[in-house]
Amino acid sequence: MFNLILFGPPGCGKGTQSTNIIERYQLQHISTGDLLRHEVSNETTLGVEAKKYMDQGLLVPDEVVIGMISSKIDETPNTRGFIFDGFPRTKAQAEALDKLLDFKAAPIQLVLSLEVPEDELVRRIVERGITSGRSDDNEEVISKRIREYYEKTAPVASYYDSLGKLVRLVGNGTIEATFELIKKEIEQYLLPA
Repeated sequence: MFNLILFGPPGCGKGTQSTNIIERYQLQHISTGDLLRHEVSNETTLGVEAKKYMDQGLLVPDEVVIGMISSKIDETPNTRGFIFDGFPRTKAQAEALDKLLDFKAAPIQLVLSLEVPEDELVRRIVERGITSGRSDDNEEVISKRIREYYEKTAPVASYYDSLGKLVRLVGNGTIEATFELIKKEIEQYLLPA
């Protein structure tokens, strides 16, 4: 089983590249936001637990999220692997995820970080807001989101870098050029489906 974490700041192209990766390699997508919504709407034990926190405006504890990830992995035993989106966001979450995946004998093999200069990120997000109708506010708010991302995820990147699993990729080329860089890294572990 091949497990991949793709991360990068808002506007770096994670969503687009996740779709490309899923199509080419037939990986299962794990988005913690989607998992939370699914578990809550289906009123599973974990969903009921998560809803208690969400209704109070609190973050769902890591152990509940890890439980949901564990359930998702158990539901799809014959998959080629998973791509993790939006998780882990902290070093503690990364350590908990690794502990879970080691227990399941399915560790993270690769962590790809899409690196894009801040001015390009701001430009992309503003453009996305215009073309898609998504309201990403103004450049000041966007810059704040980007800075917050780096502050919170820098420890996660350092953690995976210390394990020799982090690869930083230049993500400010075209969608196709960036995907070529991604394919080169993934195909050291997994061929297309």
